[in-house]
Amino acid sequence: MIRRILLFLVLCVVFSCAKEDAEVAFNGLESEFVGELVWVKNFGGSGNESAQAIIGTNDGGFAVLGYTGSIDGDIAAKFEEENDYWFLKFDANGVLQWNKTYGGSMDDIGQSLVQTTDGGYALTGYAMSSDGDATNNQGFHDNWILKLAAQGVLEWESSYGFSGHDHSYDILEASQGGYFFTGFLDITSARADDNTEKGNGLTSHGVGEFWGTKIDENGSIQWRGYFGGTNNDRAHSVVQSNDGGFVMAGFTESDDYDVSSTNGSYEFWVVKVDAFGNLLWEHSFGGDGIEVAYDIAKTLDDGYVVVGNTFSNNGDVLVNHGGSDVWMIKIDAEGNLVWEQTYGGSEFDLAQAVVQSKDGGFYITGNSKSDDKDSSFNYGENDIWLVKTNSVGELVWEKSYGGSGLDFAYDLIENEDGSVMVVGETASTDFNTLTSKGNTDLVLLKIK
Repeated sequence: MIRRILLFLVLCVVFSCAKEDAEVAFNGLESEFVGELVWVKNFGGSGNESAQAIIGTNDGGFAVLGYTGSIDGDIAAKFEEENDYWFLKFDANGVLQWNKTYGGSMDDIGQSLVQTTDGGYALTGYAMSSDGDATNNQGFHDNWILKLAAQGVLEWESSYGFSGHDHSYDILEASQGGYFFTGFLDITSARADDNTEKGNGLTSHGVGEFWGTKIDENGSIQWRGYFGGTNNDRAHSVVQSNDGGFVMAGFTESDDYDVSSTNGSYEFWVVKVDAFGNLLWEHSFGGDGIEVAYDIAKTLDDGYVVVGNTFSNNGDVLVNHGGSDVWMIKIDAEGNLVWEQTYGGSEFDLAQAVVQSKDGGFYITGNSKSDDKDSSFNYGENDIWLVKTNSVGELVWEKSYGGSGLDFAYDLIENEDGSVMVVGETASTDFNTLTSKGNTDLVLLKIK
């Protein structure tokens, strides 16, 4: 597993990464959105910070979750120079109202959040701590869920995992009550800990698996299940289907057990389970290169779009612009491919998040190293890249934001006024008018 992850990281480095403020490319489709940068803000200390997720809140503001390794600057009441979950609450104008950290003396990485029906928040990520705010850890990283009150007071927390590296990347509040979170199960270590929930006949699954866990409103496990094959399989995102099931998206390196058909090594893999965790369907998508899916969103017609990156130019991928491209696929309610589109240039381009826009099109964000073909400008390394498409994925508009260093976007939302908020991290010292606070800063952009 480590060898294959290192291979993927090497490919990313070879094709590189950074972001800032690029040129515009319209292809029809009238919209009031013109890509103007309204403001950009950075937060952090002298260490490393990153924003991984953003949500709109019921008071008209928004909340951001990421992580921080600093004990100075904008970070209050933190005393260990290890990563902690970092939660920031903003009002509708982007003014920081309050921020809090959660963690212990080890590595704790916040990944995703949801506002709960009681006005509080549920957070997920992965953690190594068993002290401070964390009461238990089973080994290396565990899935770590926190329930907060509306002002960030910790109501309860719980770890879920085994003796290996178990990561959680996304969480939602379930329509039937409680929460569902998904990520990665180190099945080799779980099996060594006597986890044989699938029965002995299927425990030869190997390396890592899609892992989905349903808990009640107090954090007690109602059910959990893993899905995959003998190689590396990892879920990065989840949405709830209209029938109460859950649809997870990520990648698979397997071609056996739960994985029925693949074209290459790493492929997009989308899995639907019912409300009780029973596998309903699964589909893989890609070519003979590497594909990794990072986000899934529901569409207005009850289907889904999935985004990530691809190195292929065959199979399900009709066009590749060079190196790694942003790849978006549209699937119907049963997981069948409806259409696909790639976006990028001759260098490294990758999507981390997608939302359906109010006009029926889509916003995609991630990062781009390219300055040709679909990407009209680059500031130096990987730039934050924002892409607007129409309802069938045709490119309408794109723009880059960043500086001469490494800049990455991880999530976005569309506001009621049609503007877009993008969050991520920046290592640039020349990003617009920002003054760098440390090694990498949490960065927040408003674009209209």
